[in-house]
Amino acid sequence: MSKEYYRKKIIDIRASIQKEKDAKKRDNEYYADLVKRASSPSSKATYRKSKIDHAASHDRRIESLKNELERAKEALKREK
Repeated sequence: MSKEYYRKKIIDIRASIQKEKDAKKRDNEYYADLVKRASSPSSKATYRKSKIDHAASHDRRIESLKNELERAKEALKREK
């Protein structure tokens, strides 16, 4: 692959990481609002669990993208 390919890929991955962070923030706000408006303790607990699960999912995706970013950087170094 060419240097330009890896440079573009690095830019795209960084944009994806930022999008995922924004999505995590949005989801956290959404679930926090659900918890605040929940009428029963059991529904609050369910919403809290969902919030934790979704945040963990976003964290895993961010870590995956960071690993992909490191691989792309290494590949770019090998091209030089």
